[in-house]
Amino acid sequence: MAGTGGKSENRLVTEKIGIVGAGIVGLAVARELALTRGAEVTVLEKEGRVGAHQTGHNSGVVHAGIYYQPGSLKARLCREGVALLKEYCAQHDLPYDEVGKLVVASTRAERPQLLALAERARANGVPGIAVLDALALREIEPHAVGVGAIHSPHTAICDFPAVARRLAQEVVELGGSVRLAHQVRAIREGPRGVEVLTGSGGGAGRGRFVFDRLVVCGGLHTDTIARMTGHPGDVRIVPFRGEFYAIKGAATDLVRGLIYPVPDPRYPFLGVHLTRQTGGDVLVGPNAVLAMAYEGYRWRNIRNFGQIISWPGTLRMARTHWRTGLKEIRGSLSKSAFLDGARRYVPELTASDLERAPGGVRAQAVARDGRLVDDFVVDVHGHVVLVRNAPSPAATSSLAIARHIAGIVPALVR
Repeated sequence: MAGTGGKSENRLVTEKIGIVGAGIVGLAVARELALTRGAEVTVLEKEGRVGAHQTGHNSGVVHAGIYYQPGSLKARLCREGVALLKEYCAQHDLPYDEVGKLVVASTRAERPQLLALAERARANGVPGIAVLDALALREIEPHAVGVGAIHSPHTAICDFPAVARRLAQEVVELGGSVRLAHQVRAIREGPRGVEVLTGSGGGAGRGRFVFDRLVVCGGLHTDTIARMTGHPGDVRIVPFRGEFYAIKGAATDLVRGLIYPVPDPRYPFLGVHLTRQTGGDVLVGPNAVLAMAYEGYRWRNIRNFGQIISWPGTLRMARTHWRTGLKEIRGSLSKSAFLDGARRYVPELTASDLERAPGGVRAQAVARDGRLVDDFVVDVHGHVVLVRNAPSPAATSSLAIARHIAGIVPALVR
């Protein structure tokens, strides 16, 4: 997988397509193009493994489609993606467990938003949605409290890194290649195709590739790759660090499935929640703290500070949402503040039940006016397709996103 895969002798290759990024979306796109277009696909990834960033740093939730604006790409592709992902996991013997989700209203003031969310979920075709009272929610999660809840019995969990590894293996089996440690350093688009140069210090991963089409699934580094193509676009990636705690010991029994708050409709983030993992662990989080590096997994990493702040949308966003930002920072710096958020729904938790767990960074597109871009965004520019915004539920939707992108990659005319 780290090198190349052999070309199928039984297939007439009609086009060569490059994919930048070996996260779950990029790998799903590569597989789809190989399957449906008969393309010879090459995935270029700067890290030494697949799924190194967003794919490998999330809570593993297969979202059912509760939250998204009906008719949006997110709503449609999430519902399609759930069905495709469930089938894929079954075919390849990968973990997939419908543990169910509660979205809990902790106060009466949250009930109208809860009911509106239930209607949105039904409009999106989410199966089995039920609105529960305070007693009924405890039948689902005996240690949870609230004035009411939405129950989504088919919301599931899976192992997204394992899915990504299987997709990469399938790409190779289909005659494609996954080139790890191949950092893209230059892109040149011509009248007949796209030339891509890769390599880093010391000559590692150095190569020259010529493709008929290029699909950029760059995640956190979308802006860098987009500038190389000559299409920087009207939105920019602003990274948000999501931090987690893990519940340890016997306290893991306090959570059966997934317990979520009623989300703030102003934001695409869902708030601190409690999430059972396929291996039996339970995570608390994530929060959403503005990071100063695209791979800003820690506070001290400020590598991309100037680039992030120089985008006008970043400061406009900060001016609008600074109060919420301060609240998120407090949760980041204070374990007790993080615990208070979890205890709002599971009051039996104590500080000794929580320990720091690895976090992640979300690639969130922000418009020039400071608006947080909520929907998926995919642009086509000549021979290049750019995935501008693919945050959660992109992992859930990955196989459906791949079908969508395969349908809009310009056909090759020889």
